[in-house]
Amino acid sequence: MVKFVGSFETVKSLPNTHFAEYAFVGRSNVGKSSLINAILGEKVARTSNTPGRTQSLNLFNYNDKTMIVDLPGYGFARVSKTDALRWLERLEEYLLNRSQLRRLFILIDSRIGPKDSDLDLMDFCDQNGICYQIVYTKKDKKIREKIQTELSHENHPAMLEKILETSAEKKYGLDELKETIGVK
Repeated sequence: MVKFVGSFETVKSLPNTHFAEYAFVGRSNVGKSSLINAILGEKVARTSNTPGRTQSLNLFNYNDKTMIVDLPGYGFARVSKTDALRWLERLEEYLLNRSQLRRLFILIDSRIGPKDSDLDLMDFCDQNGICYQIVYTKKDKKIREKIQTELSHENHPAMLEKILETSAEKKYGLDELKETIGVK
């Protein structure tokens, strides 16, 4: 059973729980909310065609044992520079201070590949020892770019070696994410 815990504007306002947290982050319009819904098997995270719709830290409790965190997107949303900076500072605060965080999933649109904003976040995680896993989304869509940046654990020491490939629409590649998070 999935329960929406709430939308939180600050890291300090997040509930202090003993549940392991699995956070999803990526560029705006990468499909975070759709992937969360596909993993949980319920439409709990709000989806939109408008980039930047997720603006708060959204928490979902799965079976009173795990928290799923839908973090605001970055890189494409049409928001003020002030808002974008505030979101980035809040993301960094969450990543540096949330002891419940077990894994950060950095979502990358497989049609586009990693952008500078993705690589900047990966570098931040590498420098601060924050374990993360790359998840390519929208693998069912036609890939537009022939050459994509090759990501490797050798260049990113905090990154898990295995890169996951998923499609929320076709329900492809979800089993390993579900197993990691503990979703049946």
